[in-house]
Amino acid sequence: MTAIAPDLAARRSSAALYSLLSVMFINMLGFGIVVPLLPFYAQSFHAQAWQIALIFSAYSMGAFFGEPFWGKLSDRIGRKPILISTLACNCLTYLALAFAPNIYIAFLVRLLGGMAAGNGSVVQGYIADVTPPELRAGHMAKLGAAYNIGFIVGPFVGGVLARPSAGPLGFQIPILCTSVLCGLSALGVALVVRESRVRNPLAGRAPNRWVMFGFAARHPVVGRLILLTFVVGFAFTGIESTFGLWAQHRFEWQPRHVGVCFGVTGAVAAVSQFFVTGPLSRRFGETPMLALGMAGTVLCTAFMPLTNGRWPTIAVLAAMAAFQSVAFPNAGALMSRNVDENHQGQVMGLNNAAGAFARFVGPLSAGLVFSAISIDGPFYMGALIVAPAILLALSAGRAARRGHVGALAVSYD
Repeated sequence: MTAIAPDLAARRSSAALYSLLSVMFINMLGFGIVVPLLPFYAQSFHAQAWQIALIFSAYSMGAFFGEPFWGKLSDRIGRKPILISTLACNCLTYLALAFAPNIYIAFLVRLLGGMAAGNGSVVQGYIADVTPPELRAGHMAKLGAAYNIGFIVGPFVGGVLARPSAGPLGFQIPILCTSVLCGLSALGVALVVRESRVRNPLAGRAPNRWVMFGFAARHPVVGRLILLTFVVGFAFTGIESTFGLWAQHRFEWQPRHVGVCFGVTGAVAAVSQFFVTGPLSRRFGETPMLALGMAGTVLCTAFMPLTNGRWPTIAVLAAMAAFQSVAFPNAGALMSRNVDENHQGQVMGLNNAAGAFARFVGPLSAGLVFSAISIDGPFYMGALIVAPAILLALSAGRAARRGHVGALAVSYD
């Protein structure tokens, strides 16, 4: 009996995972259609570089408020209803974005969309609910692979459907496609994804985000991983938000070329996450792989301004994505091991909120550096900021091994 139970748990975990991945792929396919087009969409309103960066940042600003809220609520009432409602709201915000009359309304819509779609903590909490600790890095990597496969197909679709010469109207068709795909994702969750936890009244008594953040920040493992999430998110999203403009200045790329670049990069990241990250983590450990991923990211970021053509640029960006694919699932798995089951969603939400805040200030900073200093500036700034994350990864791993600090828990007395 005891020999069968772990195998049964693993099969149930795998079935739940693939049900969730199938519908989340549809959602990320739509997201992948829009993101590479955003710089050109904002330019169609005659926006300046800092306004283009603000469009990127608005979504993350909304997610900063949404992630901890949805994560905490999903701890209390369950993951499935939160996933359905957030995906449905995201469908509506993309619909509104397609008909935005100016850059300021587009910013407001992206802000509301980020609040509605700050459900990454819910998805991560679901995986933590149904997955044994030793398999979490691999399963979270597969979740990342589903996201990246969406980016393989999405940018190609967006690049084909977009008509930049028509102004804002030329971007309506790909954005409307994204709205439809988000609606299909909500329907898919409703039909095929099973609830992973029962209602928990204790989670309803959990402290607010600021009190919980104090608990998390003082934890020697969780606090360092949250800081790592922030610094890497700051650097990488700054690069992402200015990449289309950089490639346009350097190589005269159009949306189609940027779409191809993101598609190839997504394919490399998906293969890494689906087939490489899990086995490497089980063989070498979560901490070494996290540190290795950070080191590789630093090298690729610093080297990017030295590329001199389409394929070298794509190769370096793909290598950067591969290193990040090795790193971040291990960060999520290491964090989940150090958080008790009643607070998985809320603490994952705080971690994602740190990433969302980084995605707000990162593009703004990169946009200013791009406009005022150098078009290569965001890459050098990113490399300098990510370098300390290597030490954060190693110190978090040492704290987990040396101190046996146990899971972050909160007293309700």
